[in-house]
Amino acid sequence: MKLAQDRIGPMNSQYVVGIFETEEDIVGATEETRGTGYGIYDTYAPYAVHGLPEAMGLKPSKLTWACLVFALAGFSVAVLGQFWINGIDWAVNVGGRPFNSLPAYLPVMFECIVLAGGVGVTITMLARNGLYPGKRERLIHPDVTNHRFALALERRDASFDLNEITAIWSRYHVAEIMELPEAVS
Repeated sequence: MKLAQDRIGPMNSQYVVGIFETEEDIVGATEETRGTGYGIYDTYAPYAVHGLPEAMGLKPSKLTWACLVFALAGFSVAVLGQFWINGIDWAVNVGGRPFNSLPAYLPVMFECIVLAGGVGVTITMLARNGLYPGKRERLIHPDVTNHRFALALERRDASFDLNEITAIWSRYHVAEIMELPEAVS
């Protein structure tokens, strides 16, 4: 483990970041750090790590509700559009079927539900995370996009003890501890 204070900046930094090598280490360190009362700012990983959101104490995502809203909007557009087109605007009697033939509308309704839900939740996720075309990346550590995991803590008050954090993280094979003056998001 190396403490990277020299290349990062002075000791009055606001954030402390631990770099870990395996997903088991990051999950264990996150659970224990949160259990001792330190507030976790964020974790960074090259892929989704099973159990990490629970270890951080995150609430379930609200994207499922956004997906439901967009899917219902797609369903409404499909039903109302087909009833309008087939029953009012372009009423053509084909084979003696009624103008409000719901079984004939099912494939289009299903496709509109999937399309609106998928596109809507993707746009919501990109907007919520601040990901837009042309945004420059700000990496907390160059290896986080490849094979390392990072745990960031915010130093909020004078009770923050770097020695205690170092002791906790060393049990989980921390590779590097950095102090940063500002958040990386």
